Amino acid sequence: MLELHGIDVSYGQARALWELSLAVKPGELLCVVGPNGAGKTTLVNTMAGLLSPSAGTMTMEGRDITRLAPHRFCEAGIALVPEGRRLFTGMSVAENLDIGSYLPASRAHRRDSLEQVLALFPALKAKLEAPAGELSGGQQQMVAIGRALMARPRLLLLDEPSLGLSPLVVADVFAAIRKISASGITIVLVEQNVNMAMRVSHRACVLELGRIVAEGVPDELMQRPEIRQAYLGVS
Repeated sequence: MLELHGIDVSYGQARALWELSLAVKPGELLCVVGPNGAGKTTLVNTMAGLLSPSAGTMTMEGRDITRLAPHRFCEAGIALVPEGRRLFTGMSVAENLDIGSYLPASRAHRRDSLEQVLALFPALKAKLEAPAGELSGGQQQMVAIGRALMARPRLLLLDEPSLGLSPLVVADVFAAIRKISASGITIVLVEQNVNMAMRVSHRACVLELGRIVAEGVPDELMQRPEIRQAYLGVS
């Protein structure tokens, strides 16, 4: 579905991704894990069009999107749930969700999409008219995911969805991620909670200093002691 070939991304003179190549297959849930500073958020922001690579190519369903304007990535079928949620806190939950269906193709299905989001996150039904800033952290994350789903993406990018949430809420969020994946939407999940990420994913890749150092089936990666200790932060 999404293919990256030889991608370099830099912040000024500092290189964040080095000749990175990766293929995301249709319908899979791919998690990207690794230590802090490995380049995980840089990678997902590049996939979302927020960062432009200085070298390499990126294609979505065979279409070259390397130099596509950032606002056109949603039209290409890609939606991002950013780290920290980034909701419009003074606007209502309903208004935040509605923003996700801005494009004509998704607006035509806005009512159906909203029903699907509320079925996935029933806790939001009673909060639609409440300001998003008054919600709990977990509810705000539900809104952020729901907003992305309102765009009816074929590829959903999730950047640290468990960040700052209690263990009980994290379990609920990951249960929702499982359901989204089961619906057929392709997912790239960037996550510090390695155990949870590995548990829900079909495939995993490990980043270190902007390079992919390992990839494969999560169970196999978790059984490799050098990977567990050096990159996944588990013993």
